[in-house]
Amino acid sequence: MSADEIMTVTAARRLRDGAVCFVGIGLPSAAANLARATHAPNCVLVYESGTIGTRPDVLPLSIGDGELAETADALVSVPEVFNYWLQAGRIDVGFLGAAQIDRYGNINTTVVGDYAAPKVRLPGAGGAPEIAASAREVVVVLRQSPRAFVEKLSFVTSVGHHRGGDSRASLGYPGAGPSVIITDLGVLRPDPVTREFVLVAAHPGVTAERARAATGWDLRVADDLTETDPPTDAELAALRALRERTRQAHG
Repeated sequence: MSADEIMTVTAARRLRDGAVCFVGIGLPSAAANLARATHAPNCVLVYESGTIGTRPDVLPLSIGDGELAETADALVSVPEVFNYWLQAGRIDVGFLGAAQIDRYGNINTTVVGDYAAPKVRLPGAGGAPEIAASAREVVVVLRQSPRAFVEKLSFVTSVGHHRGGDSRASLGYPGAGPSVIITDLGVLRPDPVTREFVLVAAHPGVTAERARAATGWDLRVADDLTETDPPTDAELAALRALRERTRQAHG
């Protein structure tokens, strides 16, 4: 099994059956659709293009992929999906990716470098800032490296726990913010007081030293660091079948 497969399965396990999930494209979409194909067949997947309860047989290329609309229970306008579903508190969990993330779970998907003359211009915010603000909880899925896990973001696109402590509460956001970051190396959770993300579990074969080396800040490691449960044969088979169908559909 690959590191990406362990990451995707670990993230999928976070989604309980029956939960309403606002899904981002990429790694979050793979995890959410794997959950629906395995232990959570009744979860309701929502994409920001307005597809409610969608059941794609392959992973969508974008939020505008026809597969999402063709398999949805309902199609609504973009203002409705945000105003009625997200900002009204009807989303249990938001699954997000990131280009950069800091120790408090703040996310950058806008630019790398100076905003006026960036080294890299990224895809942008999309609905991520609203998801980060209003979903009851947020799960972040991304590969861990010093380029992604940075001491200081080039730009704050979506707020996590702001400056740590109770600083998020001062912004008035209704959602609780990111509850977990799942990477290809392990699982990080926020300290209950400082809200700084701490490595609490490492994937099989990954050491704390390796996770520290892949992090741009001085990563804290839990005293009782555990090892994540490896994917089962059934989970791996479902994920690989999903990816193979996607490969055949999209070439």
